Amino acid sequence: MNVASQTPVTAQPSDLVEMDAVALSNAIHRRAVSCTEVVNAYLTQIDRLNPQVNAIVAMPPREELLAQAKERDEQLARKQSLGPLHGFPQAPKDIAPLAGLVTTNGSPIFAGQVTTVDSAANARVRASGAIFIGRTNSPEFGLGANTYNRVYGITRNAFNPAHTAGGSSGGAGVALALRMLPVADGSDMMGSLRVPAAFNNVFGFRPSVGCVPHGPGDEVFFQQFSVTGPMARNVPDLALLLGVQAGFDPRLPLTRRQDDPRLFAQPLERDMRGIRIGWLGDLGGHLPMEAELLTLTQGSLEHFRAIGCSVEAAQPRFDFEQLWRAWITLRSFTFSGGHAQHYHDAARRSQLKPEAIWEIERGLALTGTEIFDAAKIRTAWYNEIIRLFQQFDFLVMPTTQAFPFSAELHWPKELAGKSMDTYHRWMQSVVPVTMTGLPTLGAPAGFGAAGLPAGIQIIGPTQSDFSVLQLGHAYDLASKYSRIQSTLLARP
Repeated sequence: MNVASQTPVTAQPSDLVEMDAVALSNAIHRRAVSCTEVVNAYLTQIDRLNPQVNAIVAMPPREELLAQAKERDEQLARKQSLGPLHGFPQAPKDIAPLAGLVTTNGSPIFAGQVTTVDSAANARVRASGAIFIGRTNSPEFGLGANTYNRVYGITRNAFNPAHTAGGSSGGAGVALALRMLPVADGSDMMGSLRVPAAFNNVFGFRPSVGCVPHGPGDEVFFQQFSVTGPMARNVPDLALLLGVQAGFDPRLPLTRRQDDPRLFAQPLERDMRGIRIGWLGDLGGHLPMEAELLTLTQGSLEHFRAIGCSVEAAQPRFDFEQLWRAWITLRSFTFSGGHAQHYHDAARRSQLKPEAIWEIERGLALTGTEIFDAAKIRTAWYNEIIRLFQQFDFLVMPTTQAFPFSAELHWPKELAGKSMDTYHRWMQSVVPVTMTGLPTLGAPAGFGAAGLPAGIQIIGPTQSDFSVLQLGHAYDLASKYSRIQSTLLARP
């Protein structure tokens, strides 16, 4: 990429970290600001706020990072740009491999292990000019939507550090909300992009399966649940990172050639008049949900009406308890296949958290018939969703069933008067989307009486990723929820 040559001017660090990512990329390429200034500003912000929340971990020495920033500046001086993220500080989630930095998966089994390769998505972020300043914290093996582990400890909520950041991309969500990163990456199997977005008032996009390469790894021909995707403070910034991440990878046969990354650089503005939205709510009362949260998220529907959409209740015809049982069967099967080797090694097994052992033991006990029957239920649910999309253009529902809870609590044992029988039952609201593989945007939906954020999921039909972003952008401009900042930002 050729860039115009201008003399850099100095901006205040606080101004730089407040800039939208799209504006920051443009400023860097105009040489209105230097990459060194940008990295310095973000490192200063991290020094100031990260000790309160523990979102970014495993950071290299500052002088090493500034040396990389200087190299990026020298490239721009030669009219060379590596891509949209040239000079951007990034801290990929501590699950996907990243060459030269530690990848622990939040597990003491891998504490201190320096990776030698990049995941496919991280390789694209690197090639686009990003500077890797560390990793964002994640729970052990991404299990559970509360970011804590025995390697780095607890990551705390951006709006109230006494509460959870969500997970498993919890570090990424907090780092965005507190302006410690301009954009961030994550992965999502059971809401890991969507839950921390809801709990920290930012956006998390779960793309269609195959839109962004997830891997490579042993699951190449099987993995259909986990996806890699972007997180950001607004939708144009989300599209900026998605344009870097997306596209075909010949090593990953589920990726799609038609996902031209240039699509996500197109204008997001679109006339939403006449768009039909179906409100799934609490799935007809099936999901136990905090009453205030349900009322709050339902109130956010007014912003869709304000931009010209019609909104009606959507009534799926399905046994959601059957869907849940199919989900935990397929999840345990998938997880045990990838992690049983740790269980069979007595030394490693002693380092696994109880939830990991529970998943592996369930997975190892499953029969082929049970797995096939669960897949049939999943297929039936997908067909029911297709039926709903004959009536509606998009579907919307709450992201979570609860507001952020205490960071010291591993997971809620009771919700809305109902006992939670597994460590992840309280986050059942993200399962219907995961089981379909449909593109879904986790978007802010306002704040409860205690000042804690909530979110909604905007769900699109098969492979409608860009259309989901367009609707999310229009909703964001109307609602302005994402403009609400944490009071931590104002503290000295």
